[in-house]
Amino acid sequence: MVPHSLVELISWIAVSAGTLSVWAQFRRVNVQGIEGVSLATWLMFLLIGGFWIAYGDLSAHSFAIVCGSLLAWPLQASIVFRLKPWEHWRGASQATALFLATCVAPGVIGGWAWCVYGCGLAMTLLRVPQFLDLLRTRDASGVSSASWFISSGTAFLWIAYYSQVGLWAPLIATACSGSASVLIGSMAVWRHRQEKEEFIRREVFAT
Repeated sequence: MVPHSLVELISWIAVSAGTLSVWAQFRRVNVQGIEGVSLATWLMFLLIGGFWIAYGDLSAHSFAIVCGSLLAWPLQASIVFRLKPWEHWRGASQATALFLATCVAPGVIGGWAWCVYGCGLAMTLLRVPQFLDLLRTRDASGVSSASWFISSGTAFLWIAYYSQVGLWAPLIATACSGSASVLIGSMAVWRHRQEKEEFIRREVFAT
């Protein structure tokens, strides 16, 4: 049996790592711009963050789960603001509709457990627009691969925490989204490498 103090430590490391992953993307957007960053994905992050805050407070009764989203919320909101959802209302509306269909509606029907499973589906699906954006465009300078890899590491920490406290629904949801984060981080690294090779090629031909 893992000591309670160690379980709590794991949860707070996960909170710190999760906030750091969003900070990495926030900083990348401010330094490099928004090229390649998906509005739908980050708007869903913001909405689902609100769900996890409510779940942590009202159902799991875990201050760590609340803080896991609460601390990252202002950073996520800033990224969404930079992406100007009011100019891309169709994508913003689709993301909101997906959140309502996968997170809110199941909760109304089956309670918190169904809501969490639906959230797991949404957390996986919300990564699809970012993955597709990385497939479609060679310019991914605004996408932070570090953010996505830290996010996948954070998911592993939360899985360890959930397994010790018996929260199986969020464990499954987090495992699915963490796997998708690894895929996006790998795609971002590939695109950044292409950008670097293209820059070197232009420099060589220029001389």
